[in-house]
Amino acid sequence: MAEPIQSEHFASMNVLANFLDETFNGDKKGHDREISFVLLISRFGQIDNGRVNYISNGEREDIICMLKEITARFEGRYLDQKGTA
Repeated sequence: MAEPIQSEHFASMNVLANFLDETFNGDKKGHDREISFVLLISRFGQIDNGRVNYISNGEREDIICMLKEITARFEGRYLDQKGTA
């Protein structure tokens, strides 16, 4: 399995991830944090046959659920609690 971040993006993505985590969660660590995030980057025009790099502060299973929900929203398949898209 390929690494989640290509070497040329590793330092920048880690700086951004640390900034996001501190911005949303302050000094909280581990399970005390309240906000989870995932950052995805890719080169323009190379998404289908290129590479997506990602970094997150969440558990893998939670990130998969987040991505499934946002995909459903983008595709118009997500229903809110009131039963509307």
